[in-house]
Amino acid sequence: MLTHIAAATGAPSSTLVLSADSLPGTEEELAGALRDATDWLCERGLDDITKIALIAPSRHPLFDLDYRFVQVLPGAVNRFDFRGSCGHSILASVVVASRLGWIPKLAPEHRIRVRVTNNNDRVVCEVDESVRDRTTFTVHFLRQQEARLDSLLRDGQPVTGLSTSDGGIRVSQVSAGNPYVFVSAADLGVSDVDELFGDNGRLYDSLSEIRRSAAVHAGLPPEGAFPKIAALLPDGDATLAVRALSVPSWHPTIALTGAVCLGAATKIEGTVPNVLAGSAARPGLPLTIRTPGGATVASAAVSGAGLSSTLSWVSVPHKEVVFRGAVDIDSLRPHTRKDELLCL
Repeated sequence: MLTHIAAATGAPSSTLVLSADSLPGTEEELAGALRDATDWLCERGLDDITKIALIAPSRHPLFDLDYRFVQVLPGAVNRFDFRGSCGHSILASVVVASRLGWIPKLAPEHRIRVRVTNNNDRVVCEVDESVRDRTTFTVHFLRQQEARLDSLLRDGQPVTGLSTSDGGIRVSQVSAGNPYVFVSAADLGVSDVDELFGDNGRLYDSLSEIRRSAAVHAGLPPEGAFPKIAALLPDGDATLAVRALSVPSWHPTIALTGAVCLGAATKIEGTVPNVLAGSAARPGLPLTIRTPGGATVASAAVSGAGLSSTLSWVSVPHKEVVFRGAVDIDSLRPHTRKDELLCL
């Protein structure tokens, strides 16, 4: 089965893009197919690919592309998490869909509307530049309906306590784009940005434990991919230094959905990001996010500063994707739906 690979700058992994209509729809059958595919990749030195996108031309009249995300959980036997989403792989999918002719050839000011079937998110990928194998986007994450800011909070609270081996930690649990846990790095003994961005095994272990505790609190598998987690420090006015975890290690930057969630969280009164963000906590002002791999900006459109205010969308500019090429994965052929002639 012919598949395609594209990579977004700042992502921890390239994305393997597959035709959703060509493969089984149930999670159990699909997991078997994807396990064969990832084993095939591992045998050929491509085991660093941990993101999979299943795409199809959208059947919904308001959208161009339907997208389903699968996170690979590497191990002796690979497992898969079908929850959540991935903004970087959404962009990779748009680039592949254009090359397949499913959507028009990408050009500046084109807007591609994507429906995320994992969580029903609406994402608009606006093309800023497209040159040969490289495309740059501004990405807009839209709410299906404008959401009250307090509805984005776990248990409706800006700050909650989680149990850890050290006793406990105060965090903000926010869901926008993906569910995230935000914690002040200072509460974990990290006092400056150099320490935050350094090779800090103790911080990694602490964040991993907090993330597992949050997963259990939310009724999710503790060894799954969600919720995500990031530690924060103020780094000048309207700027946060961020260190985030990915699967299975540190994230080189921050997930696109993480930037979206953090941008929204800074506008929610009383959250950890809101307290640390300085003037970026105010409506109408963007947040600069600095990471070990570079900086990005998130702009959240909110109606006001209170918990009853609403979120309309969050935008993140300057996201670049490079098309890597096509790969014929023969181990997928036995799993291809016999009634489906369309293949990538």
